[in-house]
Amino acid sequence: MIVGDRIVSLELLEEAVRNLSVPEDIEIKSLIWETADRPDFQKRAQNLEKNGPEAEEPPAGLIEAVADADVLLVHFCPVARKVIEAGKNLKLIGTCRGGMEHVDVDAATEKNIPVIHVIRNAEATSDFAIGLIFSETRNIARGHAALKTGVWRKDYVNAGYTTTIREMTLGLIGLGNIGKLVAEKAAAIGMKVLAHDPYVPQEKADSLGLKVRMTEKEEIFRSCDVVSLHMRATPETKNSIGSELLGMMKPTAYLINTSRATIIDKEALYEALNERRIGGAALDVFWDEPVPADDPMLSLDNLTMTPHLAGNVVDALPKSPNLLVRTINKYWKEGNTEMVVNADKIS
Repeated sequence: MIVGDRIVSLELLEEAVRNLSVPEDIEIKSLIWETADRPDFQKRAQNLEKNGPEAEEPPAGLIEAVADADVLLVHFCPVARKVIEAGKNLKLIGTCRGGMEHVDVDAATEKNIPVIHVIRNAEATSDFAIGLIFSETRNIARGHAALKTGVWRKDYVNAGYTTTIREMTLGLIGLGNIGKLVAEKAAAIGMKVLAHDPYVPQEKADSLGLKVRMTEKEEIFRSCDVVSLHMRATPETKNSIGSELLGMMKPTAYLINTSRATIIDKEALYEALNERRIGGAALDVFWDEPVPADDPMLSLDNLTMTPHLAGNVVDALPKSPNLLVRTINKYWKEGNTEMVVNADKIS
């Protein structure tokens, strides 16, 4: 059972699915998660990201169609509990994206169904995170904006502590696919890298060839010059970057977020920036998208903001169904993959 949408088409999904490693011919059932236009898709996708898989209705007919399906593959179609419970024969659920807000993973876990995702834009997002570090610490975006208004600006909030990237220590909160790539790129340009991830011990980081020191998140917030967030949005991580952790940061340190806005307590970050208790921040994700014109964050002079661009590269979306199918084939062949989001809870 495949469900396409305005962004990842049925044609792309069907072409990829024909490469699944199964011993017999594949019978493909298909539906479209309809949206009026691209803005409507973005609005409904954001609703799912903020409120979970019950926030939007699945396509008409999916409940009935999934009843006989062994595998359900989607992009952004909501896969709520009622869909999973209707799939009496479901053995696997896959999605062509990294975020899991549109899938009820708990419901799948209760039925012992593996849920596989892919980080289709990990390379692009890691590039962007490094770019935001340069932009915020060296005032690239602010300098550009000033010149566009005819101002030859030389004075900035961080003028008293601006230094080179090589002199900075980077702390990563989350060492998944994107975090690992950021670690590699940061180490390559000379940064010392620390990381915290409860699922990645030092031995595993070493085995991957990463030049990072694993430590507690408190040490990262206390000691690092730049803290970059690469966490999943879950009920447990919501607002987890709040006044306590931000209060540990040096007044010259920067916070970078290309993951999900909800992991940061917005009010706490605004106060830390407005009161100059941290050096600055760079955000590509926001609590409301598009950002409202009256959002107080827009008034801050020590904040770089970009409109959710980190993963936007031309080849990520078309390639994502093939990446998902390759990941599923690997899972079936080897019995494991880091892309099973509920791997530690199913047998």
